[in-house]
Amino acid sequence: MRSRVKAYDVVVIGSGSGASIAEAALRQGLKVALVEGSFLGGTCANVGCIPSKMLIVPADRVMEIRAARRLGISASVQQIDFRAIMERMRRLRSESQREMREGIKHAHNLDLYETMGQFVVERTLLVGSQRIHGEKVFVVAGARPLIPRIRGLEAIDYLTNETVLELDERPDSMVLIGGGYIACEFAHFFSAMGTSVTIVQRNDRLLPGEEPEISELLRQELSERMGVFTHTEAVRGERADGGHKVTGRDTRTGEEKEFLGQQVLVASGRKSNADLLKVENAGIETDARGFVKVNEYLETSSPNVWAFGDVIGKRMFKHSANREAVYAWHNSQNGDKVVMDYSAVPSAVFTCPQVASVGLREKEAKSQYHILVGRARYSEVAKGTALMEEDGFAKAIVDAHSRRILGFHIIGPYAPILIQEVINVMAAEVEVGSISRGLHIHPAMPELVVRTLGNLAPPE
Repeated sequence: MRSRVKAYDVVVIGSGSGASIAEAALRQGLKVALVEGSFLGGTCANVGCIPSKMLIVPADRVMEIRAARRLGISASVQQIDFRAIMERMRRLRSESQREMREGIKHAHNLDLYETMGQFVVERTLLVGSQRIHGEKVFVVAGARPLIPRIRGLEAIDYLTNETVLELDERPDSMVLIGGGYIACEFAHFFSAMGTSVTIVQRNDRLLPGEEPEISELLRQELSERMGVFTHTEAVRGERADGGHKVTGRDTRTGEEKEFLGQQVLVASGRKSNADLLKVENAGIETDARGFVKVNEYLETSSPNVWAFGDVIGKRMFKHSANREAVYAWHNSQNGDKVVMDYSAVPSAVFTCPQVASVGLREKEAKSQYHILVGRARYSEVAKGTALMEEDGFAKAIVDAHSRRILGFHIIGPYAPILIQEVINVMAAEVEVGSISRGLHIHPAMPELVVRTLGNLAPPE
């Protein structure tokens, strides 16, 4: 027997950045359904940026202690309580979930459905045994680990960015398949904890979305701590004595090499959850990779349905999804629609060294603008010299005509902090000189930004 359809003013699918849509609707007195088929609070709070940074912080402390010798300080790491680090992360994660659940319980006009919904027709979903319909629907269902087709992989107990957070015992060795930000951050963490780490990356570079020289320096730095094999495609996985064996094939020569690890972590990309929702039943189009298609206003191909966050696959960061939520809600409520601008969406990778970027890379900018490029090493400013940071650097890309910053890229200590004033200037759409008009403390690391912009010249 078909269940009766329950009507809502707003249906939100996904409780990460989608929660802000629910909050905005509730403030207007609307009746809201919040559908969550995975982690209450979304990817970031449960299996993404928040728990991973709780692991990265102790890893950073370990690396600082190891680096103290070059400053004339004799120090060593006496003991690492891996279980305590993991339990702290999980405890704080559980507390966050509990607080969110308590808030939902006391919210008026809000129904929470903790199961994966599926569209049956436009703006109507089957959630468990209940059909619900929204006058307006927001698809914020996120993404999940993309598992590549590797022969034998399904037969081994591989980890993902989700399941790795449940470990209690530190593995003696680990093979990471992938070379993006997830792989590099977990490689940093486990290496600092004392695990023997090997990265197997199909691409010719780590962090292939970054500037080539940043990717290369990161490869050099990580190679001092672990095995890094680029140009290497994982083609086979199998059990081996004491763990697992991954066979990699050199993408240039075809030569095969075997990598042994007590654990295997697959971090080779993300897959949209749109397929789990059966969005095609609602007339919601997806692209070739399965991500929901949206226009510049974050509207889908189905009327009164908006989508944002990882499910659309544009800039898969929490801060980007939070901004998209603001625009999607505005556009759903107003006739004067606002275009979502991705030109100044920053990113950071919390490896050692840290990486931060915003805007265009040099190659992209050259194809669209007449540009100037500036570079400066940390060692070119006094605080960088004091840190004995010899290899880290920053790179600026500026439109030669408008003098606006098109891109900025940093690798080295405090990179995500240093890049923030550049992000602010880019968002304000003002010319590059506005940065140097503000006095910068001397000696302090923000002088690196000023020095980089002071070195602008035509690209070679």
